[in-house]
Amino acid sequence: MRFQVPQFIDIEDKIFGPLTIKQFIYLAGGGGLCFIIFRFIPYLILVIPLDLIVIGFSLAMAFFKVNNKPLINVLQSAFSYFFSSKLYLWKKKDTAPEKTKEANSGSSPLYVPKLSDSKLHDLAWSLDIKENLNPITRDEK
Repeated sequence: MRFQVPQFIDIEDKIFGPLTIKQFIYLAGGGGLCFIIFRFIPYLILVIPLDLIVIGFSLAMAFFKVNNKPLINVLQSAFSYFFSSKLYLWKKKDTAPEKTKEANSGSSPLYVPKLSDSKLHDLAWSLDIKENLNPITRDEK
């Protein structure tokens, strides 16, 4: 038996000409809201800026994408971030420096020279040393 595997499942169907159903709803809703504003606000000086804002927002909702995600998803994430409770904890540990026998004896601490001027090389070297000291990651030969 042969089965057809669906392809292009992440692309929405174009229903109203070049528009998807979501784009059509955003544009129709924006146009309807502009009509309602025009009918119920008697002053044209207030109607034009409000209609421009509504038209811009509906166009952005229909066509604008942020990181290939629709604007509605970005707005939903922003609202949930701003209106959710946030809890920030920071536990500072106040520890006094420990005194060792070497510090009490008056001798200077052991000086380990730098191997190179490259921080990446030093980091790789220190990781190699720690890996060789770890009995779990050490190769048993």
